[in-house]
Amino acid sequence: MEKLEFQTEVNQLLQLIIHSLYSHREIFLRELVSNASDALDKLKYLNLTEEPYKSLVFEPRIDLELDEANKILTVSDTGIGMNRDDLVAHLGTIARSGTKNFLAGLSGDAKRDSNLIGQFGVGFYSAFMVADKVEVVSRKAGEEQAWKWTSDGKSGFELEPAERAVAGTTVTLHFNEEGGEYANSWKLREIIKKYSNHIAFPIFLTADKHEWNEEEKKSVQTRATEQINSASAMWTRPKSELKEEDYKELYKTISGDPEDPLFWFHTKAEGTSEYTTLFYVPSHAPMDIYQADYRPGVKLFVKRVFITDDSKELMPGYLRFLRGIIDSEDLPLNVSREILQQNRILSNIRTASVKKVLSELKSIATDKPEEYLKFIEQFNRPMKEGLYGDYANRETLLDLIRVKSTKVEGWTSLADVKARMQEGQKGIYYIMGGTNISLRTSPLLEIYRKKDIEVVILDDEIDEIVFSGIDKYGDTELKAVNKSSTSDDFKDESAPETADAVKPLIEKIKAVLGASVKDVRVSVRLADSPSCIVLDEDEPSLKMQQMLKAMGQKQLPDIKPVLEINPDHEIVKKLEGATDDALINDASWLLLEQALLIEGVPVENPAVFVQRLNRVLSRAV
Repeated sequence: MEKLEFQTEVNQLLQLIIHSLYSHREIFLRELVSNASDALDKLKYLNLTEEPYKSLVFEPRIDLELDEANKILTVSDTGIGMNRDDLVAHLGTIARSGTKNFLAGLSGDAKRDSNLIGQFGVGFYSAFMVADKVEVVSRKAGEEQAWKWTSDGKSGFELEPAERAVAGTTVTLHFNEEGGEYANSWKLREIIKKYSNHIAFPIFLTADKHEWNEEEKKSVQTRATEQINSASAMWTRPKSELKEEDYKELYKTISGDPEDPLFWFHTKAEGTSEYTTLFYVPSHAPMDIYQADYRPGVKLFVKRVFITDDSKELMPGYLRFLRGIIDSEDLPLNVSREILQQNRILSNIRTASVKKVLSELKSIATDKPEEYLKFIEQFNRPMKEGLYGDYANRETLLDLIRVKSTKVEGWTSLADVKARMQEGQKGIYYIMGGTNISLRTSPLLEIYRKKDIEVVILDDEIDEIVFSGIDKYGDTELKAVNKSSTSDDFKDESAPETADAVKPLIEKIKAVLGASVKDVRVSVRLADSPSCIVLDEDEPSLKMQQMLKAMGQKQLPDIKPVLEINPDHEIVKKLEGATDDALINDASWLLLEQALLIEGVPVENPAVFVQRLNRVLSRAV
């Protein structure tokens, strides 16, 4: 017998599970049955497509056997199985599972973390919530040797050779005190119906059964085996036959999420390409949604045969929150997982599916706006990512995303912003490059407040990337308020005279600032502030430049801002008549530096800035 230690992360997880006050312990059975179903899916695929496996006798089934007296439950399958190395890799370490992400999300709050376990699911390790000893006997398909894995969920595990008549895995749970309630056949049936009724393989339960014997006039105990799930691919049935609960049960089975989904979209396509799709929108964003190695949530089947659930090519990245199924009648069963990306049939399915999902979301946004806002709270940012890459659906996505604005509380649509435009307004104005608060208080909005014009607030970091490449919403221009050209919309007849009056001061400020700015101009967009900075049309914002540099973009062009000054501001008026070159020098730099600070750009030399500020303050005190 070989003794091995758990990986550190596994020890952390097991201690958390065993010692947490967990309110949904029944999840253990869902996880074990899901693992068995995955093992059957894998062997079914190989049995149909790979020569070495075609000769194997494959009779897919999952068996639960209950020893009620001794409180022992076994969960067996006839799937792909595991050899010694697989047992060490899958049950002794955390490899490609979400468990590391789960551990990273723990807060130290026992109540919250216990609930988090239920939302995240912890696969095989959930068995230790209800058992003080777990044994796994497994034989890999195509191999003769079976192996036995044993652990109490504490220090480590033991491995030794074993025997098993056919390929597959048997998990034996010795229930602990908390798990004793599950040594009950009625309870097991209830859990299977709740979570695993639509597993596509038959699930059998062998347990003691009490029946009334009419001749003997007493209850007689017998040992009986019966199927306890429907074992049908639910998504292939007509929608008219399905109830809301059927959809919810399947969602929980395929996603491991104990909560109900927000929406689902069930489509059967016929014609040149025949396929069925069933997509779910979760009620909460997956924990790994913003991680590069996120786990895709859509499973690919061909004629009800599971092919893969780890391909990021099935749906575009911005819809990675979707959970569900694509089942094609036209793809070959032995389609290579590596060439799925180039497959024309799958490409057509993906294109049509994306359009269907977006169309359904658009209908919900119109018919059920309150429900749609729940979706926006969770998935507005991923949907914005589609604006950057999915050009074919950009107009639809612009209708679906929601934004903040200076006119309304909460979220609003671009369609509503457009409907509220003033007569003669030359476009939809927006501001981005900071937090919600900093953007709303930006000097760049002063002219818009004065004229009661709505401005869209784009405060997501991704907005800088996304909206810089979008210049129209339908036939309406989108105009960034920090671009120099936007001021042309507000020029009036007095501007030339004002510019002439302040021209000498402008020239002096230009001379002082030199190469630090591209230009110094009179502003028509300021009302209360003395200065602001803007950029020319095709230049990235200063915030974006900072982001690009932080990402390692060292070869950026040297982009300088344009400084705009308010000729009606008291400071500027006083500077017009000033003859003290030292004062004009300090004031010129301060006008630029305060404008930079408001935009979230740090001053280049804080010590010099403070010295300059102190000199000006000493004159005023």
